[in-house]
Amino acid sequence: MRLRMLAPVVVAALAAAATACGSGSDAESGKQTVTMWVYPIIPDEAKHKAFWDGQIAAFTKDNPNIDVKVEIYPWAKREESLTTAIAGNKGPDLVYLIPDQIPKFAKAIQPVDSYLSDTAKADYRDNVKQAVTLDGKLMGAPILMGANPLMCNRKVLDAAGVEAPKTWDDVLAIAPKLKEKGFDVTNYYADPGATLNQSFYPLLWEAGGSVFTPDGAKVAFDGPEGLKALTFLKTLADKGYVEKDLLTGIPAFEQTHLAQNKTACTWQQVPADVESFWGAENIKIYPPLSDAKQVGYGSIGALSMLKGSKAKDAAGKWLAFASGAAVTKAYDTASGFFSPQKSTGALYTDGPNAEMEKTLDLMQGAPLHDKARDVMGVLAPEIQAALIGQKSPQQALTDAATAANALIGQ
Repeated sequence: MRLRMLAPVVVAALAAAATACGSGSDAESGKQTVTMWVYPIIPDEAKHKAFWDGQIAAFTKDNPNIDVKVEIYPWAKREESLTTAIAGNKGPDLVYLIPDQIPKFAKAIQPVDSYLSDTAKADYRDNVKQAVTLDGKLMGAPILMGANPLMCNRKVLDAAGVEAPKTWDDVLAIAPKLKEKGFDVTNYYADPGATLNQSFYPLLWEAGGSVFTPDGAKVAFDGPEGLKALTFLKTLADKGYVEKDLLTGIPAFEQTHLAQNKTACTWQQVPADVESFWGAENIKIYPPLSDAKQVGYGSIGALSMLKGSKAKDAAGKWLAFASGAAVTKAYDTASGFFSPQKSTGALYTDGPNAEMEKTLDLMQGAPLHDKARDVMGVLAPEIQAALIGQKSPQQALTDAATAANALIGQ
């Protein structure tokens, strides 16, 4: 894809990246210091810190002249903090990024292909590599992935006497039976504050569509595939097959039909969200829904190197170690995520995570485009307008595309 013009504040910050950031070396000791920024992947901060302390100790045994510092920052305003750090020549050597952040910081990122062995690169799942590859270059070393397949409540399915759906047609077929028993067939967050990565985009992909054209020059969601996906959603909304309140707001989760055992299936939540409400025994995992394609959203987390690092060789050694299969296997197991590498095998032997793990190759990452977040910002309210009856699906997509293409520069 082609990179588009970045916002002025980001351009200014990234321009400074070529001259400084990272920790560099100590002339007296001969040691090089590598700093890596991560975020609360393991929710318990003490356990998270202990994990990286252990990995640093193992790495240092073979690399005594490299001093690694892992700093755990909050999720909130992480992009702003990184942009500010780069602009002030205080950025880290390595930083944890997800795919739709990579294009935004592309001017400041050092491709990592040369720091990873051919074996390591070949070990990544194809969909994982694709999610972090820009202009043919690997812009980060993936260390984890998530999955949002179809998750259903066995209690609800049994109460309505229906089977879990496999296709969009199945959803429409069982929805009336569920409604008759007082249940929703699924949930859909249409409030613009909800990410489209987990809501609309999976349906767009399942219809055979994409958010952007292959060259990234303009959006593609306003094509026949997008219209099919939005029309499917509007049918669910118009017939009362989804919770009406979720179309206009994001209530506390415990107040939703999903938490109250009144919704059959969802692709917008994961087991950890519902276990305390449904009971583990009622959580059933199935592959993503299919229409033209069978695909779901899967988050990808990667370690990227900044061009301004003063210790690239040292940072590259730590990067190769920290993204290696042995470390990611331990990290992903501790955090409840999944391995992006094939060689690790299954991390989970039973329960919902074991079933989710089987769907990893059906997952797709967020769109790799520097305007991905901005485009989402103009598309989300138009989808909502269609679902609450203010616009037709076609008009909503056309209006969103006009605004989105203006953002891209078309």
